[in-house]
Amino acid sequence: MKFAIALFAPAHAPSSRRALRFAEAVLDGGHEITRLFFYQDGVHSASANVVTPQDEPDIARDWANLLAKHQLDGVVCIAAALRRGVINQEEAERYGRVAANLAPGWELSGLGQLHEAAQMADRLICFGGN
Repeated sequence: MKFAIALFAPAHAPSSRRALRFAEAVLDGGHEITRLFFYQDGVHSASANVVTPQDEPDIARDWANLLAKHQLDGVVCIAAALRRGVINQEEAERYGRVAANLAPGWELSGLGQLHEAAQMADRLICFGGN
C-alpha cells in the first residue's frame, strides 16, 4: 500500500512523534511512503536550527534520519515555512536574509505537492493541526 503523510504539528508535539512512529511502521511493514508533506507548524521539523534539550527525544533529527535512510520525498510547504522563518538558500537570497536554515533532504514547495501526493497514494494520513 502507498501512503502519503502530512504533518501539521511541530517536532516537540506528541502528534509529530506519532507520525514518525507511523511512518516507521509503514516502511517496516513493506509499504511505501509516496511523500512526507510538512505544513503549518510542522515545517519547524525541517529547520536545521532546531535544538532539542538533551533529556528529550530529538524528533526533528529522527525525521531527517528517516528521510535520508529511506530516500523519502520530504516536502515543506513554502508559504508556511516562509511565515515561520524556515528558508532555503534561494529564498534567503530572494528576501535578503543572511542565512538559510532548511535542513538537508527537505524541499520547499507548494500545496500542489500535497494534492499530488494524495493522488499518488492509496491513503493520505494527517497528523496534528487544528
